Amino acid sequence: METKKTWHDIHKESLAFGQRLADSVAKGMGSWRFIIIQTILVVLWMGLNVIAYIGHWDPYPYILLNLVFSTQAAYAAPIIMMAQNRQNERDRIQANSDYKTNVEAKKEIEELMARLNAIEVDKLDKIITMLEQLDKKK
Repeated sequence: METKKTWHDIHKESLAFGQRLADSVAKGMGSWRFIIIQTILVVLWMGLNVIAYIGHWDPYPYILLNLVFSTQAAYAAPIIMMAQNRQNERDRIQANSDYKTNVEAKKEIEELMARLNAIEVDKLDKIITMLEQLDKKK
């Protein structure tokens, strides 16, 4: 049995490699795991530079570490923006899909209400006819 694809499945399949990569990078950088690993690396970097007996490769004020962070931020910001733009696009697609579903549901409900009203009118007509027949017999 074949299942119908949702709007999310269709949208996900339409993404190019770069778009999927940007989404996964943004997801990774926006996690506690990333923050914890980065914090550990910074503490190690600073610690090794403070206690290093031979060759401080980045002595205080850690200019090389600052350059690494600047480079990371220079690439991370546009990648995260790309992922956010795609999230906005997904939200618009979902809202449009929800709107279409709601319009269809409204039409179906209106049709059901019309049918129920017709049934109710038909029943009332039959009851009135039966009452008139009873009244004539009396």
